[in-house]
Amino acid sequence: MSNTADNKVELVDGSLTDFPKIYCPYIRQTFKVNRDNWKQYGSKLGLRSPEAYLVVDKINPGYEWVFEDPETFAVEKLNGSNVKVLTEGGRLVKLQNRKNVIDPLQIIKGKTFLVEGVLMSASKGLIKPDGEQAGELIGPKLQGNPYKLDMHQWYPFDTAIDRLRYRSFDEHERNFDNWSSWFKDWLFSRYYTKRASKLGLTDKVMAEGVVFYNLKRKEEGKTWRAKLRRDMFDWYISDKIEIYDYDKKGREEVEEQEKFD
Repeated sequence: MSNTADNKVELVDGSLTDFPKIYCPYIRQTFKVNRDNWKQYGSKLGLRSPEAYLVVDKINPGYEWVFEDPETFAVEKLNGSNVKVLTEGGRLVKLQNRKNVIDPLQIIKGKTFLVEGVLMSASKGLIKPDGEQAGELIGPKLQGNPYKLDMHQWYPFDTAIDRLRYRSFDEHERNFDNWSSWFKDWLFSRYYTKRASKLGLTDKVMAEGVVFYNLKRKEEGKTWRAKLRRDMFDWYISDKIEIYDYDKKGREEVEEQEKFD
């Protein structure tokens, strides 16, 4: 993709730019789990097979900046589906859900909730009139609707950076134990907290995780994003599913991190 002088986007094979893979700042390793426990609880906990891909207390090489650079900050990772939009002159030209290009005029069949989410966001002024934007589609048909929405909404990642940042991130030392405790008991969804406040609700919803950003590194052309989810920690499943031989120190064996989602 390239931007021309009039802000139009050049498409490659009809697609928008790919969603780049975002890696975890910790090393993840594979651990076998109790098969009977997995059969009972695995589907609910997102385990496709009787093994879990968990973080250990080892920094993923190249991601030291997440822990050391004061320019790094944490933003809520919304739990939905990645969607890119392309607009030209205020017109919605293309939608892309991961690598699947969606016709925005296809309203009779197909994933019409994608269009619904984008139109809802347009009504809130969240979509730029020209260019490509990436964001998360959330709502009733996605991930069990953790934010209790009545309609779908597409939430741009740029908006998340502005509105869903965890201001307390710099108040604690950046280490495995602190983050494990934070994610387990205190990582509440900022999106839902804001929504609940407007509706007069007092309940809490846990966030899926966070995305770490470093905009200075982005300007320098370096790796500038990383992600960490609650389901990457052992405690997320250990009260329901027995994990064999888990130790937060990890094994000496180094697995290819590319295979983990």
